Amino acid sequence: MLEDYPISGRRAAEISASVERAVGSGALEPGQLLPPMRELATRLGVNPNTVAAAYRTLRERGVIETAGRRGSRIRAKPATTGREEIRVDVPEGVRDLSDGNPDPALLPSLAGVFAAAAERGDREPVLYGADPVDPELARLARADLDAGGVPDGPVAVASGSLDAIERVLAVHLKPGDTVAVEDPGWGGLLDLVPALGLRTRPVGVDGDGPLPDAVRDALAAGARALIVTDRAQNPTGASVSGTRARALRSVLREHPETLLIEDDHGHGIVDLPLHPLAGGTRHWAFVRSAAKAYGPDLRLAVLTGDGVTLDRVRGRQRLGPGWVSRITQGAVARLWALGAVDARAVAAAYGRRRDALIAALAPRGVPAYGRSGLNVWIPVPDETGAVARLLHSGWAVAPGARFRLDAPPGIRVTVSTLREREVGPLAEAIAAAVGRVGRSRV
Repeated sequence: MLEDYPISGRRAAEISASVERAVGSGALEPGQLLPPMRELATRLGVNPNTVAAAYRTLRERGVIETAGRRGSRIRAKPATTGREEIRVDVPEGVRDLSDGNPDPALLPSLAGVFAAAAERGDREPVLYGADPVDPELARLARADLDAGGVPDGPVAVASGSLDAIERVLAVHLKPGDTVAVEDPGWGGLLDLVPALGLRTRPVGVDGDGPLPDAVRDALAAGARALIVTDRAQNPTGASVSGTRARALRSVLREHPETLLIEDDHGHGIVDLPLHPLAGGTRHWAFVRSAAKAYGPDLRLAVLTGDGVTLDRVRGRQRLGPGWVSRITQGAVARLWALGAVDARAVAAAYGRRRDALIAALAPRGVPAYGRSGLNVWIPVPDETGAVARLLHSGWAVAPGARFRLDAPPGIRVTVSTLREREVGPLAEAIAAAVGRVGRSRV
């Protein structure tokens, strides 16, 4: 009945906001049918066009979906209920391996480079109308991209990878378009796509990256964009191999109008070679964040791509934030110029921790995956039960629901700060949590 719906308002913005509040609080649940527009208009005493406008806004924001005469309903995974909310509260005394953060001990000091960048800013203040990209940062970024085989293109700077990806999607796609995404994949991205009013099409992943047949099926079904993590994929640690890259480029050549977005998530923390896919489609973008190697709080990513895409992105930036702080850009450029992070040493440190956990789980009958990066992905039969049992045993891990669409259940273990003495007890606890106790001992 209409009185059961916690929807109010006289204007379209008020009505859509009340629906979003109700979804966020749980008063409206995923899959719940909304009242027909004319009935709700009568109930609220407004014009049906007002309700239609509110529903249109909700569709564009990824909160509801409409199936013709079957009506409108709350999406199964509405953007309002972000995946970051799917987490465990970590009690005092529980070891937290759920957060996905880098090891602070492997991050460089920022004090000196920011002092130098600020001093330069005092001498040469950046004012309105200045170049939005620090020339030295652009030079260093372009040289590194060239060395990695990324096609030539202009350089822009965004406030992190997700900001860059959002801007690229927004300047090319319209609400209702479909984006092919990795599954399992980055939870923030899986939230972002429906929040832009776009649809997700899951693409399976193995240790070498997205599966070519799954990508081909997604593009043949009408997906207008494909987002690929080149290295250190979150949560599985996948990295695109040379063989896989050739296969994916072949698929993309069959669909040259696809918008290709590559996220080099492992830049600065992996020692595996980059195998970029760009070059076979008309529009493409390639993103590198400073977060994992240099510090999440820097909020900086460099972005390159085809000329049309970069021109549109920079145009939209001018109408919004304008630019990313040139002081921050100067500090990151100095970090790069000084070689402040030894990528091989960092990759080796993370690799030892991943390999140790995977090796400890194997004789206990627990398969685990983590070719690169900070995380190990472990398929489990009962995700909720495994997370709860591990928490009871003193270990907090991330539930796989934060990273999945159609993929089977799993848990993500962030190994960035895992100590050698913890590996055995953690492996034993995981084996017990997934029902593999007693198979063998290390």
